[in-house]
Amino acid sequence: MVVATFEGRLDAWRFAHVERAAPPAAQMPSGRPWNGPARDRWRSSLSVDEYCDGVEAIRRDVREGTVYQVNLCRTLTAPMPSLRPGPDAVALSERLARGNPAHHAARIVIGDSERAPGVWIVSASPELFLSVSGSTIRSSPIKGTAAPGDPMLPKDEAENVMITDLIRNDLSHVAVAGTVSVPEFLSLHELPGLVHLQSTVSATLLPELAWTPQMWPDVLSATFPPGSVSGAPKSSALDIIRRRESEARGPYCGGIGWIDADSRTAELAVGIRTFWWTPDDGGTLHFGTGAGITWGSDPRGEWRETELKAQRLIGLASADTISP
Repeated sequence: MVVATFEGRLDAWRFAHVERAAPPAAQMPSGRPWNGPARDRWRSSLSVDEYCDGVEAIRRDVREGTVYQVNLCRTLTAPMPSLRPGPDAVALSERLARGNPAHHAARIVIGDSERAPGVWIVSASPELFLSVSGSTIRSSPIKGTAAPGDPMLPKDEAENVMITDLIRNDLSHVAVAGTVSVPEFLSLHELPGLVHLQSTVSATLLPELAWTPQMWPDVLSATFPPGSVSGAPKSSALDIIRRRESEARGPYCGGIGWIDADSRTAELAVGIRTFWWTPDDGGTLHFGTGAGITWGSDPRGEWRETELKAQRLIGLASADTISP
């Protein structure tokens, strides 16, 4: 099991015993109640004015030729009720599975040890960062979001094209020349309360890398952090993110998933639509939301996109939600 923060810390845990189970949405519910924070206790790391100012600053960066696109994010936080030993990840993940099923949903709860800190993550991520099957590697960036029934804007398609090209470049560093392809391009994917544009990039890993000790260091060096939640060019976008965002993202926008070297398969999701909790910060529940900023961005429109992405999941995780 792997959890990588957006800032680059990677923790991995190897398990002696693994069981295959049905997806959470297909399992019998445990009946455990979720006791979440009050809906009115959520706070944003950036106010609407601060976020809009950041959008305008990034548009100036685009105009000056520093960058083409930057993903600008904010973190929502709320204090949890006094619970010991902590919030019930099973209860929250079951609530999300019923109310917001996701292709790459995850629930990871691991206690602290001498070798690594623990982790508490419940994710409803719809986005594939990397999958590996044998020597084939894939990534499916999502860029472009609209409410159901609303059209995608030209800016949404332009974003997706830019990030798909970025992913093509990332994978080319670890792929056999001529094998990088785009089998899916600008496809509409409907999710609960949202419609996304998704593309898929596929490639064949270099023979000298595929499932060797050097494979993951080289693959992650070439591709991390995910392009869809950073920007293009990636190095310039990361510099701007460090200047414009007031808090570290942590596992939000990082990588969450598993690696099975025995079967030569792996799947890492982009850590979006993700809740995380640590006892070190007073028992606060965290959730991240963001939007891709280009020259064509409208500041208030981008703020509304961050609200659209958060609205359903924050509602499900809040104590005053009676049912999904």
